[in-house]
Amino acid sequence: MADKQSKNGDSGAAVAVDDPAKVRNVVLVGPSGSGKTTLAEALLAASGTVTRAGSVVEGTTVCDHDPAAVRQQRSVGLSVAPVLHQDHKINLIDTPGYADFVGELRAGLRAADAALFVVCAAEGVDAATVAVWEECAAVGMPRAVVVSRLDHHRADLEGEIAACQAAFGSGVLPLYLPARDGLVGLITRRYFDYSKGFPPEIGEPDGDDLARMTEARNELIEGVIAESEDESLMDRYLSGEEIPEDTLIADLETAVARGSFHPVIPVCATTGIGIAEVLDGIVRAFPSPLEHVPPEVTSPNGEPHAGLRADPDGPLAAEVVRTAVDSYVGRVSLVRVFSGTLRPERPVHVSGHGLTERGHEDHDADERVAHLYSPLGANLREVPYCVAGDLCALTKVGSAETGDTVSSPEEPLIMKPWTMPEPLLPVAVIAKTRSDEDTLARNLSRLVAGDPTLRLDRNAETNQLVLWCMGEAHADVVLSRLRAGGADVDTEPVRISLRSTFAGPGRGHGRHVKQSGGHGQFAVCDIEVQPLPRGSGFEFVDKVVGGSVPHQFIPSVEKGVRAQAQRGLLDGHPLIDIRVTLVDGKAHSVDSSDAAFQTAGALALKEAAAAGKIALLEPLEEVAVRLPDEHLGTVLGDLSSRRGRVLGTESDEGGRTIIHAEVPAVELLRYAIDLRSLTSGTATFTRRHARFEPMPEGAIAT
Repeated sequence: MADKQSKNGDSGAAVAVDDPAKVRNVVLVGPSGSGKTTLAEALLAASGTVTRAGSVVEGTTVCDHDPAAVRQQRSVGLSVAPVLHQDHKINLIDTPGYADFVGELRAGLRAADAALFVVCAAEGVDAATVAVWEECAAVGMPRAVVVSRLDHHRADLEGEIAACQAAFGSGVLPLYLPARDGLVGLITRRYFDYSKGFPPEIGEPDGDDLARMTEARNELIEGVIAESEDESLMDRYLSGEEIPEDTLIADLETAVARGSFHPVIPVCATTGIGIAEVLDGIVRAFPSPLEHVPPEVTSPNGEPHAGLRADPDGPLAAEVVRTAVDSYVGRVSLVRVFSGTLRPERPVHVSGHGLTERGHEDHDADERVAHLYSPLGANLREVPYCVAGDLCALTKVGSAETGDTVSSPEEPLIMKPWTMPEPLLPVAVIAKTRSDEDTLARNLSRLVAGDPTLRLDRNAETNQLVLWCMGEAHADVVLSRLRAGGADVDTEPVRISLRSTFAGPGRGHGRHVKQSGGHGQFAVCDIEVQPLPRGSGFEFVDKVVGGSVPHQFIPSVEKGVRAQAQRGLLDGHPLIDIRVTLVDGKAHSVDSSDAAFQTAGALALKEAAAAGKIALLEPLEEVAVRLPDEHLGTVLGDLSSRRGRVLGTESDEGGRTIIHAEVPAVELLRYAIDLRSLTSGTATFTRRHARFEPMPEGAIAT
């Protein structure tokens, strides 16, 4: 696949850079539909990387190459597309904007040094946009704002900038303003004329443009100078001194790198307006990998590894930020090199730790890297090396999973994994035929290795294979990939693992006597069963007197009772929270045995259950819902309708409230979807098992 042409024309070979200062890793972020992928296409075409820009509607873009992305006409996974501009390599990292794929967004933030935050000039700032902004802010990502789709009939640039300032703070200020057929630069005071297409002709603004830009220019310069390390600069500016353009641009870079200042660039990808300014801004104002602090790194024994930086001659430290399976070349691992240099035909150490709760067991393996590639969407173009700060792709590194560290076998290292979102939507899958079961198992292992937001649960109690997904869109993509891999699968309702217990005391008599010639079987035991408070578990008490049950067989009775309790009774649900007391029994000097008393103990428990009343118990979950205050009443009412018990609320930053409640697990099967609908995607929740409680009569266990 390395030689395969892209659908819209790969016009050049990949270039390997030698200097990290010449690399810019830029992640495109923003809400779904804001125009990130279309912007990436315009940048690729303008830089000559592709011969023409692709179309999202036609399914011909470089970044949306996944069949699910083409079908849904939106990004569903992270994709990389490098461009060359002014002797710099810009790795564009296109990420999905839909909430179900926030794991891909976080992987993109991990791989990048700065972000282009894309918003549509006709859409305003909604809750989904704020959620993506908060993801960037949580990791301190430097970012500029790109206001796209200026040609939309409802486009309102001034209104969009005002909305961004209201939502994101006063640090959002325009760097350019629209003027006639192009843009006017507020720092350079130059007019960029796109009337004849790309690249723009550079000229002087006219009098109307100068008058219109004066106030915005002053506000921009004051914002930039406020971030300057030169404390005298503001006094010089206020006294009327003209601050040199190079000084302003240097301070602009400082302000952006600190994450406190966010310049705005208006863009129209279809006409090309603003594309040159975006490329220039990335090179001139965005930080290089040299300014990026690498993730926390330790040795395999946990000792911190200090002094790691983007040094091509330093120790090798790279991270797998995404794993995909290509039909041509197999497993493809996208890697960000933080230190050292990756070279082909060299051994590497692959290490994955810290994701055992997601089904990724800790693993360490030495592998050999045969080839290195520079990815351009789905295309792989071979490169001779990959230095610190750059991105590359590895193929056929069988042990590599998303989040793994790639280092030198002589000096193995482990990077602290980034925070993964918790999947909260269960989907039970089943192979249609027996021949599909093996294919399903293989495909699932590949998907789980590449997607840390997907958790696989093989529930032995319900005999179901459950995939925990981020939402309906994520589940749809996962199922599509399973079927594309040759597994014919169906979904079925998720069943909840229930428990049972005694509703009152009971007595049981277990008699196991068999004689068929030769050595027989003889065991008799009498037990009493009492219910215990929730969470007590299982207790076994020996109150045999007079040696009616020989001492060596008492553990056998307990073993048989415990085994039957685990298997459950007629309903098959395990018994919990009971105390079983052995009070009497009989034994035979020849025919009694360990196996016989195990069987007698199990029979005694069954008889006690048949004579008494058994209560079903359902799992109860502790739920914490974080939501904006305006949705508090709606969510509280919904929790009440789900048989939830609210334990309390607490205020959180940003005008939000956290609701603490206990809710039956059966009522949470679709809560990830319903909560998003109730709050327009602004709320999140976590859950953990609390205990089992009696299920009300009439309640349905799915």
